[in-house]
Amino acid sequence: MMQPLSGIKVLDLTNLLPGPLATLMLAEAGAEVLKIERPGGDDMRGYQPEWNGTGAAFGLLNRGKKSFILDLKSEKGADRLRLLLQDVDVLVEQFRPGIMDKLGFGYAAVREVNPHLIYCSITGYGQSGHRAQEAGHDLNYIGHTGLLALQPGPTDRPVVPPALIADIGGGTFPAVINILLALRQRDLTGQGCHLDIAMTDAMFTFAWHALARRFATERCPAPGESELCGGSPRYQLYPAKDGGLIACAALEDHFWRRFASVIGLDPTLTDDRRDPAATMAAVAALIATRSAAEWEPVFAKADCCLTIVRSLDDALSDPHFIQRGLFSRRLRGLDGGTMPALPLPIAPQFRGPADDEKPVPPLSQAETGW
Repeated sequence: MMQPLSGIKVLDLTNLLPGPLATLMLAEAGAEVLKIERPGGDDMRGYQPEWNGTGAAFGLLNRGKKSFILDLKSEKGADRLRLLLQDVDVLVEQFRPGIMDKLGFGYAAVREVNPHLIYCSITGYGQSGHRAQEAGHDLNYIGHTGLLALQPGPTDRPVVPPALIADIGGGTFPAVINILLALRQRDLTGQGCHLDIAMTDAMFTFAWHALARRFATERCPAPGESELCGGSPRYQLYPAKDGGLIACAALEDHFWRRFASVIGLDPTLTDDRRDPAATMAAVAALIATRSAAEWEPVFAKADCCLTIVRSLDDALSDPHFIQRGLFSRRLRGLDGGTMPALPLPIAPQFRGPADDEKPVPPLSQAETGW
C-alpha cells in the first residue's frame, strides 16, 4: 500500500512524549522511523506500568519503529550517525539548545553532510531567547505563558490539567505540521531546513479567546472569568444528584434556550447577561435534583450540547468510538501479547490497514541502521 510518507526516512533522537509521538504519526503515515537509543535504551522502556516486556507507554509511542543503539559521545557512535545522516530525510531531536552542537551534530554541521535534511528541534522555550536553557515540563510551560492562570481551579484546591497540552499541542502537533510543510518546500526548492519548535510558543495559540479580550480591551480575564473557562453558565460543569458531572456547552442561544426549557429554569434567569452568577446558581440547583442517569435521556432528546462526563473505561466501550475504529489497530509486545494501539488523528486512508498489528521495537533491532 502506497502511503503519503512512503520512502521517507526519519531519524528519531527523542524520548519522553513530544518527539516520539511526532515520529509515531510520521510512521503511521508510511515513513520509516529509526529510533536512536543510548546504551541501555530509552528510559521509558522501564516506566510503569510494565506490559509484555517493556513500559506500556513506551510501546504505545514507538509502535512500528525500528531501534538502534548508538553512543553519540563515542567516536564509533558518531561515525555511524554520520553515515546514517547521508541517507535520511528528517531528523527529530529533543535536546536542550546547544547539546547537538557539542556532540558535533548541530544543524550547521549536519547540513554539510546532507543539505536536503529536514532538521526538527523540539524544546520547551526554543533555540533562542533568555529562557532557552531553562529546564521544564508541561505544567511549567502552560504556567509560564498565562494559559494555566485562565482556570487553575480554586486557590485552596488548584487543579492539575488532565492533558499534557504543551507536550502534544505545542510540541508534537507543530512538529508534524512543520515537518510536512518543510517536505513540501523541499519538493519545490530541493533544500532542507532547521525547524525550531518551542512548546511554549503554541500555548499562546491555545489562549486565543483570552488574547482577543486582552488585545481589544487591554484587560486580561481573571481566573475563571472567561466564558470558556468557567465564567459563563452556558459553558460549565454541573454536579448531578449522584455526584456525576454534566458538561454543559450550550453556548448558542438556540441551544441555551432549549436547555433552559428542559430543566425548567425560571424565565427571568434565562437572559444570563443580567446576572450570570444568579443564573449559574439556579442551573446548578436544578441539575442537582436528578442523577446523571436521569438527566441523560432528557438531554439526548433535547440535543442541546449537554453530555454526561464519562470515565475513561466508559468511553473505551462507547459504541460510537468502537464503530469509528479507534481501537482496531494493535500493538504487539516483546513477549507476543497485543493491546490496542494509540488512536491518532490521522485520516484512515493515509494509514495502513485498520487491522494491522505492529510491534514494539526491540533494542538494536536494526543491524545496519535501517
